[in-house]
Amino acid sequence: MLVGCAPSAAIIVPTARPTLTPTPTLTPSLTPDFETALLNSPTPPPPRPDTGGPSPTPLFGPTATPGGATGTPRPLDPNAPRIEFFTTNVLAVVPGEPVTLFWSTRRTTSAVIYQMERGLRSRLWNVGPDGSLQVPTRARDRGTLEFVLSVGDGAQRIEQTLSVPLACPEVWFFQPPAEACPDRPAMETRLIEQPFERGRLVYVASLNSLYALFNDGTSPAWIAFPNRYDPAVHPEFEPSFNPPAGFYQPVRVLGFLWRGNDTARSRLGLAIQPEFSFDGFVQTATDERGAATLYLSSANGAVLQLAPEGAAWGIIRPR
Repeated sequence: MLVGCAPSAAIIVPTARPTLTPTPTLTPSLTPDFETALLNSPTPPPPRPDTGGPSPTPLFGPTATPGGATGTPRPLDPNAPRIEFFTTNVLAVVPGEPVTLFWSTRRTTSAVIYQMERGLRSRLWNVGPDGSLQVPTRARDRGTLEFVLSVGDGAQRIEQTLSVPLACPEVWFFQPPAEACPDRPAMETRLIEQPFERGRLVYVASLNSLYALFNDGTSPAWIAFPNRYDPAVHPEFEPSFNPPAGFYQPVRVLGFLWRGNDTARSRLGLAIQPEFSFDGFVQTATDERGAATLYLSSANGAVLQLAPEGAAWGIIRPR
Protein backbone atom coordinates (compact mmCIF):
# COMPACT_ATOMS: atom_id res chain seq x y z
CA MET A 1 0.00 0.00 0.00
CA LEU A 2 2.88 2.36 0.84
CA VAL A 3 4.35 1.70 -2.58
CA GLY A 4 1.07 2.40 -4.23
CA CYS A 5 0.85 5.78 -2.48
CA ALA A 6 4.39 6.87 -3.39
CA PRO A 7 4.82 9.48 -6.16
CA SER A 8 5.72 8.01 -9.52
CA ALA A 9 9.34 8.56 -10.68
CA ALA A 10 10.25 9.42 -14.25
CA ILE A 11 12.35 6.78 -15.95
CA ILE A 12 15.63 8.18 -17.38
CA VAL A 13 17.18 6.21 -20.21
CA PRO A 14 20.95 6.92 -20.38
CA THR A 15 22.37 7.81 -23.78
CA ALA A 16 25.86 7.03 -25.01
CA ARG A 17 28.51 9.70 -24.35
CA PRO A 18 29.14 11.61 -27.58
CA THR A 19 32.51 11.01 -29.18
CA LEU A 20 34.58 14.13 -29.84
CA THR A 21 35.92 14.35 -33.35
CA PRO A 22 39.15 16.38 -33.35
CA THR A 23 39.37 19.08 -35.96
CA PRO A 24 42.85 19.24 -37.44
CA THR A 25 44.59 22.61 -37.44
CA LEU A 26 46.56 23.27 -40.58
CA THR A 27 50.12 24.44 -40.04
CA PRO A 28 51.25 26.90 -42.72
CA SER A 29 54.18 25.66 -44.75
CA LEU A 30 57.31 27.76 -44.92
CA THR A 31 58.03 29.42 -48.23
CA PRO A 32 61.75 29.53 -48.90
CA ASP A 33 63.24 32.94 -49.52
CA PHE A 34 66.74 33.22 -50.94
CA GLU A 35 67.71 36.28 -48.94
CA THR A 36 65.78 36.09 -45.67
CA ALA A 37 64.83 32.50 -44.82
CA LEU A 38 67.05 29.94 -43.17
CA LEU A 39 68.10 27.37 -45.70
CA ASN A 40 68.33 23.88 -44.26
CA SER A 41 68.26 25.49 -40.83
CA PRO A 42 71.31 24.35 -38.87
CA THR A 43 71.09 22.47 -35.63
CA PRO A 44 71.37 25.14 -32.99
CA PRO A 45 74.71 25.12 -31.35
CA PRO A 46 74.85 24.29 -27.72
CA PRO A 47 73.45 27.13 -25.45
CA ARG A 48 75.89 29.65 -23.99
CA PRO A 49 76.87 28.80 -20.41
CA ASP A 50 74.85 30.60 -17.77
CA THR A 51 77.24 33.38 -16.85
CA GLY A 52 75.04 34.29 -13.92
CA GLY A 53 77.44 32.25 -11.80
CA PRO A 54 78.01 28.72 -10.57
CA SER A 55 75.06 26.40 -10.17
CA PRO A 56 73.45 26.73 -6.72
CA THR A 57 74.26 24.08 -4.13
CA PRO A 58 71.75 23.11 -1.40
CA LEU A 59 72.88 24.24 2.03
CA PHE A 60 72.68 20.75 3.52
CA GLY A 61 73.50 18.71 0.44
CA PRO A 62 71.27 16.76 -1.93
CA THR A 63 67.91 15.42 -0.88
CA ALA A 64 67.76 11.63 -0.55
CA THR A 65 65.47 9.91 -3.07
CA PRO A 66 64.10 6.36 -2.55
CA GLY A 67 65.75 3.91 -4.90
CA GLY A 68 62.56 2.26 -6.20
CA ALA A 69 59.02 3.24 -7.10
CA THR A 70 57.55 0.89 -4.47
CA GLY A 71 58.49 -0.19 -0.96
CA THR A 72 59.05 1.58 2.34
CA PRO A 73 61.64 4.39 2.24
CA ARG A 74 64.70 3.71 4.35
CA PRO A 75 64.84 5.99 7.44
CA LEU A 76 67.52 8.67 7.37
CA ASP A 77 70.68 7.86 9.31
CA PRO A 78 71.48 10.78 11.67
CA ASN A 79 75.13 9.73 11.59
CA ALA A 80 75.42 9.69 7.77
CA PRO A 81 77.84 12.12 6.06
CA ARG A 82 76.40 15.43 4.91
CA ILE A 83 77.54 18.10 2.46
CA GLU A 84 76.89 21.62 3.75
CA PHE A 85 78.08 23.52 0.66
CA PHE A 86 80.18 23.13 -2.48
CA THR A 87 80.82 26.35 -4.43
CA THR A 88 83.30 28.84 -5.86
CA ASN A 89 83.76 32.58 -5.39
CA VAL A 90 83.58 33.71 -9.06
CA LEU A 91 80.69 34.10 -11.48
CA ALA A 92 82.68 32.82 -14.46
CA VAL A 93 86.25 31.75 -15.23
CA VAL A 94 88.38 32.94 -18.14
CA PRO A 95 89.93 29.89 -19.85
CA GLY A 96 93.56 29.60 -18.80
CA GLU A 97 92.99 31.13 -15.36
CA PRO A 98 92.59 29.00 -12.18
CA VAL A 99 89.31 28.49 -10.34
CA THR A 100 89.10 28.01 -6.56
CA LEU A 101 86.60 25.55 -5.09
CA PHE A 102 85.24 25.73 -1.53
CA TRP A 103 83.38 23.02 0.38
CA SER A 104 82.30 21.92 3.84
CA THR A 105 81.00 18.55 5.04
CA ARG A 106 79.93 16.94 8.32
CA ARG A 107 80.34 13.51 9.89
CA THR A 108 83.26 12.50 7.64
CA THR A 109 87.03 12.72 7.83
CA SER A 110 87.78 12.91 4.10
CA ALA A 111 86.26 13.71 0.71
CA VAL A 112 87.05 13.35 -2.99
CA ILE A 113 86.64 16.00 -5.70
CA TYR A 114 86.33 14.85 -9.30
CA GLN A 115 86.55 16.91 -12.46
CA MET A 116 84.15 15.80 -15.18
CA GLU A 117 84.97 15.82 -18.89
CA ARG A 118 82.42 14.63 -21.45
CA GLY A 119 80.47 12.90 -18.73
CA LEU A 120 83.48 11.01 -17.32
CA ARG A 121 85.50 11.53 -14.14
CA SER A 122 88.86 12.54 -15.57
CA ARG A 123 90.75 13.93 -12.53
CA LEU A 124 90.42 13.53 -8.77
CA TRP A 125 91.74 15.13 -5.61
CA ASN A 126 91.64 13.48 -2.16
CA VAL A 127 90.82 16.31 0.21
CA GLY A 128 89.78 16.94 3.80
CA PRO A 129 86.21 17.31 5.07
CA ASP A 130 86.32 21.08 4.39
CA GLY A 131 88.67 23.54 2.76
CA SER A 132 89.53 25.06 -0.62
CA LEU A 133 91.24 23.84 -3.81
CA GLN A 134 92.68 25.82 -6.71
CA VAL A 135 92.21 24.06 -10.05
CA PRO A 136 94.01 25.24 -13.22
CA THR A 137 92.09 25.59 -16.47
CA ARG A 138 93.23 25.35 -20.08
CA ALA A 139 93.07 28.12 -22.65
CA ARG A 140 91.13 25.80 -24.97
CA ASP A 141 88.42 25.01 -22.40
CA ARG A 142 84.92 26.13 -23.41
CA GLY A 143 81.40 25.89 -22.05
CA THR A 144 81.43 24.96 -18.35
CA LEU A 145 83.67 23.27 -15.83
CA GLU A 146 82.00 20.38 -14.02
CA PHE A 147 83.09 19.12 -10.59
CA VAL A 148 81.68 16.49 -8.22
CA LEU A 149 82.23 16.42 -4.43
CA SER A 150 81.87 12.90 -3.00
CA VAL A 151 81.79 11.86 0.69
CA GLY A 152 81.00 8.61 2.46
CA ASP A 153 81.10 5.02 1.26
CA GLY A 154 78.61 2.46 0.01
CA ALA A 155 75.01 3.14 0.87
CA GLN A 156 76.00 6.27 2.81
CA ARG A 157 77.85 7.93 -0.08
CA ILE A 158 76.46 11.30 -1.18
CA GLU A 159 77.68 13.54 -3.99
CA GLN A 160 77.14 17.12 -5.10
CA THR A 161 77.80 18.60 -8.57
CA LEU A 162 79.13 22.10 -9.22
CA SER A 163 79.04 23.74 -12.67
CA VAL A 164 81.25 26.79 -13.22
CA PRO A 165 80.64 28.83 -16.42
CA LEU A 166 83.61 29.64 -18.64
CA ALA A 167 83.73 33.17 -20.04
CA CYS A 168 84.36 33.67 -23.76
CA PRO A 169 87.96 34.87 -24.19
CA GLU A 170 87.30 36.00 -27.78
CA VAL A 171 84.53 38.00 -29.47
CA TRP A 172 82.57 37.32 -32.65
CA PHE A 173 82.95 39.48 -35.74
CA PHE A 174 79.17 39.99 -35.90
CA GLN A 175 76.29 41.02 -33.64
CA PRO A 176 74.18 39.50 -32.21
CA PRO A 177 76.87 36.92 -31.45
CA ALA A 178 76.50 33.17 -31.76
CA GLU A 179 75.55 31.25 -28.62
CA ALA A 180 78.85 29.34 -28.49
CA CYS A 181 82.27 30.85 -27.79
CA PRO A 182 84.61 31.35 -30.77
CA ASP A 183 87.77 29.26 -30.86
CA ARG A 184 90.02 32.22 -31.72
CA PRO A 185 89.86 35.79 -33.03
CA ALA A 186 88.19 36.32 -36.39
CA MET A 187 90.50 35.94 -39.40
CA GLU A 188 90.25 38.57 -42.11
CA THR A 189 90.21 37.04 -45.57
CA ARG A 190 89.27 37.52 -49.20
CA LEU A 191 86.03 35.79 -50.23
CA ILE A 192 84.31 35.13 -53.54
CA GLU A 193 80.60 34.31 -53.50
CA GLN A 194 78.10 33.52 -56.26
CA PRO A 195 74.40 32.62 -56.00
CA PHE A 196 72.96 29.74 -58.04
CA GLU A 197 69.51 28.36 -58.75
CA ARG A 198 69.68 25.98 -55.79
CA GLY A 199 72.32 27.41 -53.48
CA ARG A 200 75.62 29.27 -53.64
CA LEU A 201 79.37 28.80 -53.96
CA VAL A 202 81.84 30.50 -51.62
CA TYR A 203 85.63 30.60 -51.88
CA VAL A 204 87.62 31.44 -48.71
CA ALA A 205 91.16 32.54 -49.60
CA SER A 206 92.66 32.11 -46.11
CA LEU A 207 91.53 28.47 -46.07
CA ASN A 208 92.07 27.98 -49.83
CA SER A 209 88.79 26.06 -49.84
CA LEU A 210 85.45 26.28 -51.58
CA TYR A 211 82.07 25.65 -49.97
CA ALA A 212 79.05 24.54 -51.98
CA LEU A 213 75.88 25.41 -50.04
CA PHE A 214 72.74 23.66 -51.29
CA ASN A 215 69.10 24.54 -50.70
CA ASP A 216 67.64 21.55 -52.57
CA GLY A 217 66.57 19.83 -49.33
CA THR A 218 68.90 16.84 -49.66
CA SER A 219 71.88 15.76 -47.60
CA PRO A 220 74.60 16.84 -47.09
CA ALA A 221 73.45 20.44 -46.95
CA TRP A 222 76.95 21.70 -47.80
CA ILE A 223 80.25 20.27 -49.03
CA ALA A 224 83.80 21.64 -48.70
CA PHE A 225 86.25 21.26 -51.58
CA PRO A 226 89.99 22.04 -51.71
CA ASN A 227 90.94 24.62 -54.33
CA ARG A 228 92.60 23.04 -57.39
CA TYR A 229 92.41 26.03 -59.72
CA ASP A 230 95.73 27.26 -61.15
CA PRO A 231 95.34 30.44 -63.23
CA ALA A 232 98.63 29.70 -65.01
CA VAL A 233 97.29 26.37 -66.28
CA HIS A 234 93.49 26.40 -66.29
CA PRO A 235 91.27 28.69 -68.44
CA GLU A 236 89.05 31.26 -66.74
CA PHE A 237 85.88 29.91 -68.38
CA GLU A 238 84.60 27.48 -71.00
CA PRO A 239 84.21 29.35 -74.34
CA SER A 240 81.86 26.73 -75.81
CA PHE A 241 79.29 27.08 -73.03
CA ASN A 242 76.63 29.74 -73.56
CA PRO A 243 74.21 29.91 -70.60
CA PRO A 244 70.54 30.74 -71.24
CA ALA A 245 69.40 34.34 -70.94
CA GLY A 246 69.37 35.52 -67.34
CA PHE A 247 72.01 33.01 -66.22
CA TYR A 248 75.79 33.21 -65.90
CA GLN A 249 78.75 30.89 -66.33
CA PRO A 250 80.93 30.71 -63.20
CA VAL A 251 84.52 31.72 -63.91
CA ARG A 252 88.01 31.23 -62.50
CA VAL A 253 88.16 29.44 -59.12
CA LEU A 254 84.38 28.97 -58.79
CA GLY A 255 83.97 28.00 -62.42
CA PHE A 256 86.77 25.43 -62.29
CA LEU A 257 85.01 23.59 -59.45
CA TRP A 258 81.54 23.94 -61.03
CA ARG A 259 82.65 22.58 -64.40
CA GLY A 260 84.72 19.75 -62.96
CA ASN A 261 82.46 18.43 -60.20
CA ASP A 262 79.24 16.72 -61.26
CA THR A 263 77.71 16.80 -57.77
CA ALA A 264 78.21 20.53 -57.27
CA ARG A 265 77.03 21.37 -60.80
CA SER A 266 73.89 19.21 -60.73
CA ARG A 267 72.80 20.22 -57.24
CA LEU A 268 73.51 23.95 -57.63
CA GLY A 269 72.20 24.44 -61.15
CA LEU A 270 73.12 27.59 -63.11
CA ALA A 271 74.47 30.82 -61.64
CA ILE A 272 71.79 33.52 -61.36
CA GLN A 273 74.18 36.45 -60.68
CA PRO A 274 77.83 37.25 -61.36
CA GLU A 275 80.33 36.44 -58.59
CA PHE A 276 81.11 38.95 -55.82
CA SER A 277 84.67 39.37 -54.53
CA PHE A 278 85.02 41.11 -51.17
CA ASP A 279 86.97 41.26 -47.90
CA GLY A 280 85.35 39.56 -44.94
CA PHE A 281 85.93 37.30 -41.96
CA VAL A 282 85.94 33.63 -41.04
CA GLN A 283 85.58 32.22 -37.51
CA THR A 284 84.83 28.85 -35.90
CA ALA A 285 83.30 27.47 -32.71
CA THR A 286 84.11 23.91 -31.59
CA ASP A 287 81.74 22.08 -29.24
CA GLU A 288 82.64 19.61 -26.49
CA ARG A 289 82.54 16.71 -28.97
CA GLY A 290 85.17 18.37 -31.15
CA ALA A 291 82.72 19.29 -33.95
CA ALA A 292 83.29 22.77 -35.44
CA THR A 293 80.72 25.22 -36.78
CA LEU A 294 82.05 27.62 -39.43
CA TYR A 295 80.97 31.27 -39.77
CA LEU A 296 81.67 33.21 -42.99
CA SER A 297 80.97 36.75 -44.11
CA SER A 298 78.47 36.96 -46.98
CA ALA A 299 78.54 39.45 -49.84
CA ASN A 300 75.25 41.09 -48.76
CA GLY A 301 76.42 41.78 -45.19
CA ALA A 302 74.87 38.65 -43.65
CA VAL A 303 76.79 35.79 -42.01
CA LEU A 304 76.74 32.20 -43.29
CA GLN A 305 76.61 29.55 -40.57
CA LEU A 306 77.79 26.07 -41.58
CA ALA A 307 76.90 23.37 -39.06
CA PRO A 308 79.35 20.49 -38.46
CA GLU A 309 79.78 17.70 -41.01
CA GLY A 310 77.55 19.27 -43.67
CA ALA A 311 74.44 18.76 -41.53
CA ALA A 312 72.91 22.17 -42.33
CA TRP A 313 73.62 25.80 -43.11
CA GLY A 314 71.81 29.04 -42.46
CA ILE A 315 71.89 32.82 -42.73
CA ILE A 316 72.41 35.12 -39.73
CA ARG A 317 71.24 38.70 -40.12
CA PRO A 318 73.49 41.01 -38.09
CA ARG A 319 71.67 43.88 -36.45
